[in-house]
Amino acid sequence: MTTLKANATHSRQIYIWLLFCAGMIFCMIVLGGVTRLTHSGLSMVEWKPLMGIIPPLSDQDWQDSFQKYQLFPEYQKVNKGMSIEEYKYIFMYEYLHRILGRIIGIIFLIPFLFFYFTGRIQEKLTPKLLAIFALGGFQGLLGWYMVKSGLINNPSVSQYRLTAHLGNAVVIYSYILWVAFGLMGERKASFIRSVSDIGKLLRVSAYTITALLFLMILSGGFVAGTRAGLAYSTFPLMGETFIPSGLYSMMPFWLAAFEDVTTIQFNHRILAYILFVIVCSFSINALYRLKSIELRAGVVCMAVLLIAQICLGIATILMHVPVVFAAAHQATAVALLTASLFLSRSFCDIKKILQTTG
Repeated sequence: MTTLKANATHSRQIYIWLLFCAGMIFCMIVLGGVTRLTHSGLSMVEWKPLMGIIPPLSDQDWQDSFQKYQLFPEYQKVNKGMSIEEYKYIFMYEYLHRILGRIIGIIFLIPFLFFYFTGRIQEKLTPKLLAIFALGGFQGLLGWYMVKSGLINNPSVSQYRLTAHLGNAVVIYSYILWVAFGLMGERKASFIRSVSDIGKLLRVSAYTITALLFLMILSGGFVAGTRAGLAYSTFPLMGETFIPSGLYSMMPFWLAAFEDVTTIQFNHRILAYILFVIVCSFSINALYRLKSIELRAGVVCMAVLLIAQICLGIATILMHVPVVFAAAHQATAVALLTASLFLSRSFCDIKKILQTTG
C-alpha cells in the first residue's frame, strides 16, 4: 500500500512538471509567432548555443551586433537606414525567443535527472521522456536551419523550414501532453463510469479532430511563411467569389498548396470549414452520450475554442493581419489542440480500461 501511494505521488509530481513544461512551450510557440509577425526573426545573424545567452550589454556591443546585421540582405533590401534603437526592438524579440528555448531545456532536463536518479520515473516512461528531450534538441537545430534560409539573397525564411519548425514544436507540445494526460488518466476513476458511453465512432472522431487540428496548424505555418493572409482581406468570399480564380494554377499543380498564396489561404479556410462541421457534430453526439463531467467539460471547451478561433481568423484577415489578432489566433489554435488532445487521450485510456475489464 505504501509503494502504491508513493508511485501515485511520484506520478502526480511528474504530471505537474510535464504540464509546466507544456505551458512554457505554449508560450514559446506564441512568442515565435510574434517574432515572425514583427519581422524580428533575422535580427540575430549568429547561432551561439552557449554564449548566445548573453545579449549585448554595452553601447559597443550593440554597435558590433548592428554592424553584423547590416551585412545581411534583410538590412540591405528591407531595413536600409534603420536606427540602432529600431534594431534593438527587433533583436529583443528574437533574443527572448531563443533564450526561452534554452530555459525550457533546463526546466526539462534538471527535473528529469532528479526524477530519474531518485527512482521516481516508471521504467516504461523513461524512453518517452528521452524522446521528448531529443526532439527539443532537434528543435534548436531546426530553428537555426530556418533562420539560415533568410540570411541569403532573399531576406525571408523558407516557408517549408518555418512550417517544419512550427510543426516540430507542436509535436513536442502534443507528446508532452499525451504523456501527462496518460498519467492523469491512470488515476481518474471517474473515467471508468464513461466506458460504456464511448463508441468506436466517437473515439475515431476525436482522433480525427486532433489530426485535422495538427494539419490546420501546419497550414497556418504556410500562411505565415508566404504571408498568404494578406492576399485576400475579405470574408466569406475571397475577392468577389468563394472559389478564387487561379486556384492550383501552378505547374505541377500540387506545388500550389505550398507556394501559391491564393491556394494556401483557400486551403486554410476550407480546413476551418471542415473542422467546424466535424467538431459541431462530434460535440452534439458526445454531450448526448457522455456522463463524465470532465469529458463533457472538455467537449464544451473544444467547441467554444473553435468558435473563438474562427472569429479570430476572420478578424485577422479583415484587419490585414495585425500582430495582436494574429498572435491570438495562433495561441487559440494551440489551446484548441490541447482540448482535443485531452479528449483523445481520455478516450484512449477508456478503451484500455474496457479491454482490461472486458
